[in-house]
Amino acid sequence: MTQQTQKKITLKPLGNRVLAQRSEQEEVLKGGIILPDSAKKKQESATVIAVGPGKRKDDGSHDVMDIKVDDQILIDKYAGQEVTVDGVEYIILKSDDIIAIIE
Repeated sequence: MTQQTQKKITLKPLGNRVLAQRSEQEEVLKGGIILPDSAKKKQESATVIAVGPGKRKDDGSHDVMDIKVDDQILIDKYAGQEVTVDGVEYIILKSDDIIAIIE
Protein backbone atom coordinates (compact mmCIF):
# COMPACT_ATOMS: atom_id res chain seq x y z
CA MET A 1 0.00 0.00 0.00
CA THR A 2 1.45 3.37 -0.95
CA GLN A 3 1.71 6.35 1.33
CA GLN A 4 -1.10 8.06 -0.58
CA THR A 5 -3.54 5.20 0.03
CA GLN A 6 -2.61 4.94 3.72
CA LYS A 7 -3.99 8.38 4.53
CA LYS A 8 -7.71 8.72 5.11
CA ILE A 9 -9.70 8.94 1.89
CA THR A 10 -12.39 11.63 1.94
CA LEU A 11 -14.48 10.00 -0.79
CA LYS A 12 -16.87 7.16 -0.02
CA PRO A 13 -18.46 5.55 -3.09
CA LEU A 14 -22.21 4.98 -2.97
CA GLY A 15 -24.26 2.10 -4.33
CA ASN A 16 -22.38 -0.20 -6.70
CA ARG A 17 -19.56 2.28 -7.32
CA VAL A 18 -15.84 1.76 -6.76
CA LEU A 19 -13.08 4.29 -6.04
CA ALA A 20 -9.82 3.29 -7.72
CA GLN A 21 -6.45 4.73 -8.65
CA ARG A 22 -5.08 4.05 -12.13
CA SER A 23 -1.76 2.24 -12.36
CA GLU A 24 0.84 4.36 -14.15
CA GLN A 25 2.29 2.32 -16.99
CA GLU A 26 4.80 3.95 -19.27
CA GLU A 27 5.45 2.00 -22.44
CA VAL A 28 8.83 2.33 -24.13
CA LEU A 29 9.31 0.87 -27.61
CA LYS A 30 12.52 -0.88 -28.72
CA GLY A 31 13.98 2.32 -30.20
CA GLY A 32 13.58 4.14 -26.87
CA ILE A 33 10.45 6.02 -27.99
CA ILE A 34 7.96 6.60 -25.17
CA LEU A 35 4.40 5.89 -26.25
CA PRO A 36 1.95 8.49 -24.83
CA ASP A 37 -1.27 7.36 -23.14
CA SER A 38 -3.36 8.83 -25.95
CA ALA A 39 -1.73 6.44 -28.43
CA LYS A 40 -2.59 3.32 -26.44
CA LYS A 41 -5.77 1.42 -27.27
CA LYS A 42 -5.77 -1.20 -24.56
CA GLN A 43 -7.42 -1.60 -21.20
CA GLU A 44 -5.84 -0.16 -18.09
CA SER A 45 -5.27 -1.54 -14.64
CA ALA A 46 -6.13 0.18 -11.37
CA THR A 47 -6.00 -0.46 -7.64
CA VAL A 48 -9.27 -0.40 -5.67
CA ILE A 49 -9.16 2.20 -2.88
CA ALA A 50 -12.76 2.02 -1.59
CA VAL A 51 -15.92 0.05 -2.40
CA GLY A 52 -19.55 1.12 -2.01
CA PRO A 53 -22.09 -1.03 -0.14
CA GLY A 54 -23.58 -2.45 -3.36
CA LYS A 55 -26.73 -1.73 -5.32
CA ARG A 56 -29.82 -1.46 -3.12
CA LYS A 57 -32.47 -4.11 -3.75
CA ASP A 58 -36.23 -3.55 -3.50
CA ASP A 59 -36.29 -5.11 -0.01
CA GLY A 60 -33.70 -2.59 1.24
CA SER A 61 -30.75 -4.97 1.36
CA HIS A 62 -27.63 -4.52 -0.78
CA ASP A 63 -26.15 -6.76 -3.49
CA VAL A 64 -22.83 -8.28 -2.47
CA MET A 65 -19.83 -6.61 -4.16
CA ASP A 66 -17.28 -9.04 -5.63
CA ILE A 67 -14.56 -6.39 -5.46
CA LYS A 68 -12.63 -5.48 -2.31
CA VAL A 69 -10.06 -2.86 -1.31
CA ASP A 70 -6.53 -3.42 -2.73
CA ASP A 71 -7.80 -5.59 -5.63
CA GLN A 72 -6.02 -5.00 -8.94
CA ILE A 73 -8.68 -4.51 -11.60
CA LEU A 74 -8.80 -4.20 -15.37
CA ILE A 75 -10.94 -1.33 -16.71
CA ASP A 76 -11.66 0.29 -20.07
CA LYS A 77 -9.57 3.36 -20.81
CA TYR A 78 -12.52 5.77 -20.78
CA ALA A 79 -14.63 4.13 -18.05
CA GLY A 80 -15.68 6.05 -14.98
CA GLN A 81 -15.38 9.62 -13.77
CA GLU A 82 -11.96 11.05 -12.93
CA VAL A 83 -11.67 13.16 -9.76
CA THR A 84 -8.75 14.81 -7.97
CA VAL A 85 -8.64 15.00 -4.17
CA ASP A 86 -5.68 16.58 -2.34
CA GLY A 87 -3.65 16.47 -5.56
CA VAL A 88 -4.19 12.72 -6.06
CA GLU A 89 -6.11 11.49 -9.12
CA TYR A 90 -8.79 8.83 -8.63
CA ILE A 91 -11.48 7.29 -10.80
CA ILE A 92 -15.03 6.49 -9.67
CA LEU A 93 -16.71 3.78 -11.71
CA LYS A 94 -19.63 1.39 -11.50
CA SER A 95 -18.82 -2.21 -10.71
CA ASP A 96 -20.30 -3.12 -14.11
CA ASP A 97 -17.47 -1.14 -15.79
CA ILE A 98 -14.83 -3.43 -14.28
CA ILE A 99 -13.67 -6.00 -16.84
CA ALA A 100 -11.74 -8.34 -14.52
CA ILE A 101 -9.88 -8.73 -11.25
CA ILE A 102 -6.17 -9.39 -11.78
CA GLU A 103 -4.89 -12.18 -9.54
